[in-house]
Amino acid sequence: MLKFAATLAAALFASSAAFAADPDPANWPAVLDEARGETVYFNAWGGAENINAYIAWAGEEVEKRYGVKLVHVKLEDAATAVNSVLAEKTAGRGDGGAIDLVWINGENFSAMKRQGLLLRPGWAEKLPNYAFADVEGKPSLRTDFTIPVDGLESPWGMAKLVFFHDSARTKPEEMPESIAGLVAWARAHPGRFAYPQPPDFMGSTFLKQVLAESVADRAVLAKDVATVDADAILAPVFATLDALNPLLWRAGKAFPKNYPALKQLLADGEADIIFAFNPAEASSAIAAGELPDTVRSFVFPGGTLANSHFVAVPFNASSKAGALVVADFLLSPQAQARKQDPEIWGDPTVLAMAKLTAEDRARFGRLALGVATLAPDALGPAIDEPHPSWMAKLESEWAKRYGVAH
Repeated sequence: MLKFAATLAAALFASSAAFAADPDPANWPAVLDEARGETVYFNAWGGAENINAYIAWAGEEVEKRYGVKLVHVKLEDAATAVNSVLAEKTAGRGDGGAIDLVWINGENFSAMKRQGLLLRPGWAEKLPNYAFADVEGKPSLRTDFTIPVDGLESPWGMAKLVFFHDSARTKPEEMPESIAGLVAWARAHPGRFAYPQPPDFMGSTFLKQVLAESVADRAVLAKDVATVDADAILAPVFATLDALNPLLWRAGKAFPKNYPALKQLLADGEADIIFAFNPAEASSAIAAGELPDTVRSFVFPGGTLANSHFVAVPFNASSKAGALVVADFLLSPQAQARKQDPEIWGDPTVLAMAKLTAEDRARFGRLALGVATLAPDALGPAIDEPHPSWMAKLESEWAKRYGVAH
């Protein structure tokens, strides 16, 4: 017992010492001094050229302003970064980690928090630009897929599921208003709808929308899937998917790999309805010449999924101060306004306009959100994300039924 107590005390002391050595964003001048000359390896999804270009711009800015070099490590799935940090922790690598900053939310944040893979709680809310975050109007900035954020990650952007179609080929008044309506529409237009193959993020998001519309009481989705009768809850989900599957593009025998592949189906006239997790995505694709200017967005009146996404710092990052500087810059009004511009990215801001200076409010006021972007009051209700465990269950059950090789 004494040996155990001594071991525990030593571990706690080592943990406290490690936290004490971490840069403290409450002393921002010291963070800036420590960050100068550091290289930050930012692990982030690299599947969209406009997002990659935005991250490259951010890198140029933080190097020019703060002497911090930003290297974008392009990922197909953030889970790759989670597994890398976990492997380092398992191997006893408490510092000098390969990842300094990671773009995450949902189940990846839940996994990193649960396994102690993140920089100590509270750092995010001490960043200077966090003062502008709309924590009152956007509850998902502090609760990520039902998991309390606890200042372990810094908000970066907002997301809401939006569908779109080419109005030159399909009429707005004929667009479905629910998942049940989508199945009926697909029955009348077989082969003209598709969703990416889970576990691609967008494919899994579609599954969660089906789930949200299939349950009588969505409160059950805030619970861990292991604590409820998941099979009974999922039965109507897969009844819907069974009905939809033969009506899909290629009769459900093949699926687009990801969102860019899905977007190409609309551009090539192979699909008539697609979707994205960004209200400005259609306008952004039009601005980039990827979709015709006749594309228009729509949502389901009963609501669609919505969430926030974040950046986080692993517990053993090599350049923690530099990572904090990058996170703070990404939260700045200048960076947030540029990100919301559909000609750049179109990702909605996490900032509260009322908290900004008149000059910074004007930055946002000058943005032309695009011909295909719905006004905020036309986006419909937001459906909360379920507990992260539901995604894993959905993906596993989906693969058993419909999984195909690309």
